[in-house]
Amino acid sequence: MLLSTLLGLDPPALPTARLVATARLFGIEEGTARVALSRMVAAGEVEPDDGRYRLAGRLLERQRRQAAGRRAPEGRWDGGWHLIVIIAARRPAHDRTDLRNLLAGGRLAEWREGVWTRPDNLPRPTLPEHLADHGRWLTAAPDTDAVALAAGLWDLDAWAARARTLLVHLGNGRAPLDAGDVSALAPGFVLSAAVLRHLAADPLLPTGLLPDGWPGPELRAVYDAWDGAYRRLLASWHRAHP
Repeated sequence: MLLSTLLGLDPPALPTARLVATARLFGIEEGTARVALSRMVAAGEVEPDDGRYRLAGRLLERQRRQAAGRRAPEGRWDGGWHLIVIIAARRPAHDRTDLRNLLAGGRLAEWREGVWTRPDNLPRPTLPEHLADHGRWLTAAPDTDAVALAAGLWDLDAWAARARTLLVHLGNGRAPLDAGDVSALAPGFVLSAAVLRHLAADPLLPTGLLPDGWPGPELRAVYDAWDGAYRRLLASWHRAHP
């Protein structure tokens, strides 16, 4: 719960008192929350910073991915694709895992084993030094239908269906927030985390490759408005429960 709170913030940091108070929404006592924070520090998930805790380590990349999902790509797309071919035949298991996580985090899809690709409307991820010689980047242009290729690489219909379900939940949950119903804060927290996870899974494809009626822009707009209402109510609750 504490990590989800920080993951939903930009920048991903909060005063300790606010984190502990937020835990009370879920019936988590102060001592338990502080022990959890200490364990998170030991695990390298957060770091203390002048009376605050902020995300650290690999969770920062997860937060950046999550934040990127809330913004649609800007600019025109000229039809090019990023493509990386994995060339290292023998790699330690942790390197393979790191590379897969990096490429998936960059919203690339694995076309076939060792070949990852996506439209170049997003910057390609930078390989860290220990992975730099594991793959070779190419700029590609498919000689097949790019719309069909995208549909084969990502399950766009499933993403859209889940997005429409979340839109219904956001619509149903907005009125209690506007009415100041604090009982909506805990379930709203769970809903917010679900929406952010879903946006983080959006491949952020160029408009021309998306199915008709793609709900991504609507989900972002509705969530932004819902999130504003949620944060106003949460701030009001914090003022009443210092």
